[in-house]
Amino acid sequence: MYRGWILYVVDTPPSGADDTEADQQRWLRQYRDGVLVVSTDGHIADVGNYHEVAPRYPDIPCRDYRGMLIMPGFIDSHVHYVQTQIIASYGRTLLEWLNEFAFPVEEQFSAPQAAAAVADIFLRYLFQNGTTTSVTFAATYPVSVSALFEAASAYNMRIITGKTWMDRNAPPQLLDTPESAYRDSRELIRRWHGKGRNLYAITPRFAITSTFEQLRLAGILHAEYPSTYIHTHLSETRAELALVRELFPGFRDYLAVYEAAGLVTERSVLAHGVYLSGSELSRVSAARSTIAHCPTSNLFLASGLYDLQRANRRGVQTSIGTDVGGGTSFSLLRTLDETYKSQHLQGYPVNAFEMLYLCTLGAARHLHLAGKIGSLDIGHEADFVVIDYLAQGIQRTRMEYLRSTGGWTTESMLFGLEITGDDRNVAATYVMGRPVYASRLHRGSHVLPPSRASGVLPEGLVDT
Repeated sequence: MYRGWILYVVDTPPSGADDTEADQQRWLRQYRDGVLVVSTDGHIADVGNYHEVAPRYPDIPCRDYRGMLIMPGFIDSHVHYVQTQIIASYGRTLLEWLNEFAFPVEEQFSAPQAAAAVADIFLRYLFQNGTTTSVTFAATYPVSVSALFEAASAYNMRIITGKTWMDRNAPPQLLDTPESAYRDSRELIRRWHGKGRNLYAITPRFAITSTFEQLRLAGILHAEYPSTYIHTHLSETRAELALVRELFPGFRDYLAVYEAAGLVTERSVLAHGVYLSGSELSRVSAARSTIAHCPTSNLFLASGLYDLQRANRRGVQTSIGTDVGGGTSFSLLRTLDETYKSQHLQGYPVNAFEMLYLCTLGAARHLHLAGKIGSLDIGHEADFVVIDYLAQGIQRTRMEYLRSTGGWTTESMLFGLEITGDDRNVAATYVMGRPVYASRLHRGSHVLPPSRASGVLPEGLVDT
């Protein structure tokens, strides 16, 4: 059992609404003094108010996180594990940045040892930031995919990844062919998809680096394995759009290239979508595809601003991605801060609960994983994060002022966390009920290796 302030959404919060706490009960669950009960197989067995639930389990020990939040683990809908080492490489536009930084670093992932080392580091950064599921680009080399699946399997982590497809407009050593990409991806699907918590994404990088024949074969492969995902980039920059028009002159727009190849489905995660036309937004909505909004990379690479309010009005499913290494932080809290700012610039000050939804239940729904992750309801997999929402001095100062003026509410607390929070606020991360990360503020932190990922936190790492 885990005792603390339990908080999670159970339905879509109203966009831009300022509901009373009574109204919030329709789509929000919170137990200020709550308890989460986790079964031995890593699922949530019970949840509710501590004094109501705990007496039903007199023989189960309780870990005390009072004064902290217990929330669903965060879901990162778009990130590149093979770009971990080039985060904060001096800003360029997207196409320049790819050639100068991304492509060179991805070449090392042909070596199994290098791929395994970075995969382990990548997962440790995710756990340190409270992320328990990610939709992740690998490199063109099959070994880079297996390395990440193997690392995630050691923690019993739910991961979605796949081999990148590129048969043109990239360094020769990174290129495959339509046939080799299809063959290698099919073998990886057979080896990994649905094994444990591993899920496969067919991953053409974007239209610029694939011929139409390669994109078409990616669509055929997905039709053969319809429970896989499709993960690619779409309409990130104006220069990208111009180049797509040159490379695919017979198509009405960027999205039409993917549509003709069979890549726009309800299981498609399309990163960015900054410059989608009204027609494209409507077609993305009709297909039930998901746009992964990546504000830190859009700002860092000066790509542009995704219009969430416009997407909402068109019925487009949106989730949040850190997009490291073009993105500038593994923290989804930091990314929500940039989400708010980038939307506010466009006249849409997105509210705290909608932002939480975008990286928990909303992302789970869009990935067809609702009922498994994104919530703390009974029966879900016990992926959760413990957040010390007052870990930083300025957060305590803010709380004291709001309490003195009567402005301290769940929404004001959550919004302040999303705007000022980062990895320092993450006290512990649990995957399938087992701790994979624990931190004691100002006294170092510790990521548990797989062999230590048990039900007991390491000795000496106690809660404040």
